[in-house]
Amino acid sequence: MIQPLPSNPADAAAGRLASPGTRSGLFRFSVARFLAALVLLFVSAPFLELIKHGHVVEAALMTLVLCMGVLAVGARRKTLLWAIILVLPAVLGNWAHHFWPERWPLEAVTIARLVFVAFVVARLLLFILRAPRVNSEVLCAGISIYLLLGILWTFAYTAVARLTPDAFAFSVPASASHEMAGFNAFYYSFITLTTVGYGDITPVSNVARMLAIMESICGTLFVGVLIARLVSLYSTSGPAQPENGPGNGPAPPPTPAAPATTTTEIE
Repeated sequence: MIQPLPSNPADAAAGRLASPGTRSGLFRFSVARFLAALVLLFVSAPFLELIKHGHVVEAALMTLVLCMGVLAVGARRKTLLWAIILVLPAVLGNWAHHFWPERWPLEAVTIARLVFVAFVVARLLLFILRAPRVNSEVLCAGISIYLLLGILWTFAYTAVARLTPDAFAFSVPASASHEMAGFNAFYYSFITLTTVGYGDITPVSNVARMLAIMESICGTLFVGVLIARLVSLYSTSGPAQPENGPGNGPAPPPTPAAPATTTTEIE
């Protein structure tokens, strides 16, 4: 059955937003759920190393984030297939390293996570650039990308520290941890992303310094590009106007203005 074309341009735009081609997630609100999983990981990260079985909780939270990332970018069948292929080594390696750390080195697991997170960042960024207008899904995608950038560089710093143990210098007390892993890498990544830089952790090797420079540049540029894109979309499409009034039923047609009466006609 052939559906009639919408006469209102706003209806046509709404139809394009509802189609899988202009939706990032596999289901409705998939990007919002992915953002919620990221916030949960972000809030719980400082306490995972302090509680009993914190590594198990961390592995479970990371698995949740990775799986929700698949749903957040899987609107197209081809993208969904690639997301599943890339997430399998990250998820399986995550739990394999937890149970058999001698057989599954942390470097391999970190690289698998890094590749998948980079894929999700690229897909969400492409979704924002192709979005026809600003909505809640676009906003959630933008916030998710910013948090993913910090997690992406967390994995990169962890991998560099594993390959080069003296790549970072610590100026914290001896009682504190001097290992670039876990929350230390998480903390340093987001401090660098926001260009705060307290100086308690300093990159020493050239690779570590270059990673810090790249993260600072990406964090600053992304915020500027995201704001410019959202303003451009909003100014182009404008806020959504309801077709019907606040009451029940369609809005009444406008009353034609009465013709002006001159003094000569009255006389």
